Amino acid sequence: MKKIINDPNCVVGDMLKGMQIANSNILYNPNKEVIARKVKSNKVGLVSGGGSGHEPAHAGYVGYGMLDAAVCGNVFASPSPDQILEGIHQANAGKGVLMIVKNYAGDIMNFEIAQELAGMEDIMVDHVVVKDDVSVKDTDESTGRRGIAGTIFVHKIAGAKAETGASLEEVKKVANKVIENVRSFGVSLSACTIPAVGKPGFQIGDDEMEVGMGIHGEAGIETTKLKSSKAIAELIVEKILADKDFGQSEVAVMINGMGATPLMELYILAGDVNDVLIEKGLKPIKYYVGNYMTSIEMAGASCTILKLDDELKELLLSPCDTPALKQEVSQ
Repeated sequence: MKKIINDPNCVVGDMLKGMQIANSNILYNPNKEVIARKVKSNKVGLVSGGGSGHEPAHAGYVGYGMLDAAVCGNVFASPSPDQILEGIHQANAGKGVLMIVKNYAGDIMNFEIAQELAGMEDIMVDHVVVKDDVSVKDTDESTGRRGIAGTIFVHKIAGAKAETGASLEEVKKVANKVIENVRSFGVSLSACTIPAVGKPGFQIGDDEMEVGMGIHGEAGIETTKLKSSKAIAELIVEKILADKDFGQSEVAVMINGMGATPLMELYILAGDVNDVLIEKGLKPIKYYVGNYMTSIEMAGASCTILKLDDELKELLLSPCDTPALKQEVSQ
């Protein structure tokens, strides 16, 4: 294992300390591993978080137009309820707090406990659950679809809505609209190594790829021979459109690197995805290409497609200013 770290068991705190040094508008609470806005806004607060190892998610999206606080668990592990409660405290300005939670059992349990604890302090808190990964069936018999890179669109649009002075109920409503209309699917070309473990989570051949993997270093739902970018684009779009009918709507698209994929390859995939979407009658109006929700140093990419209406489009294109995502004007 080759990594630029100190103690493998202290990577989260060391990372967040560096993040605070590099970004003057955020504050790091070293006791609870919380990143929050330095200046609290008089609006509904937004909190997200989960295990570390997905950088820049989630702490990279703390700032104007997105989150007010992010709670960072250990690598690929949910933060504890008391950590999440501190995130709620940091985000709360008296207008209520919305928590954006990815659909994993540990995250849901701990965020719901924190919500109950905040209620005992008379803090108004609600939450939504993101489940955009179509590689997992969304059934009553299972936990359902996992939350992956589509979570960033929820951060962006709910954050923009909160900046307008909307109520907690209104911010939750638009967050759920995003969740209903966003889908993701990914492929990986290599495994990743958790620092405290010191070895990859699975083995994959040089001529193979994993199809439908998550974001926690796990293998996918199927191992296949390595495909061209065009074939991967066709596979991804087919899987997403099989789960949801996007009609011929305008869409936003995120081509998300898993941590070790060069931008060259992500842009190639973006072009191929665009060709497939246009062929299917969809109208891509905004692309995000880069590392938005990673799996440490895994090679691979995911594609997220968001069906837009006038409200979602306006909020998506509105300004934001965070360490990982900046939009100065509507585009």
